[in-house]
Amino acid sequence: MLEVDAELVARREGMVLISDTGFASKTFERELSELGVELLRPSFKREKKRFGEPMLKKVRQLIESVNDTLKGQLDLEQHGGRTFEGVAIRVAQRVLAMATAIWHNNRTGAPVTRSLIAFDH
Repeated sequence: MLEVDAELVARREGMVLISDTGFASKTFERELSELGVELLRPSFKREKKRFGEPMLKKVRQLIESVNDTLKGQLDLEQHGGRTFEGVAIRVAQRVLAMATAIWHNNRTGAPVTRSLIAFDH
């Protein structure tokens, strides 16, 4: 991604790339450092704790929560899209529907704002 869109990195100073241990490589980290990108990943057992590592657990929990919502409440595993554009449109529609429902539930004082049960006909 960084090679395909080199301007992405050039326009954004202090970029942080969050990854898992699959991207652990001194060469990769050196290349990122030369581009001004900091790699944030978990440490291996043989390594000392890396800078920012305690934050990774919270970020991972947030990502897993979003993925669970997308797969569970929005049925994104059965999206029915056949092309990249079709999938993107269906994902966007469902995320927009969820955001609209949360906004509506918040405005009407519903006890559970993330519930779509009232809209499930």
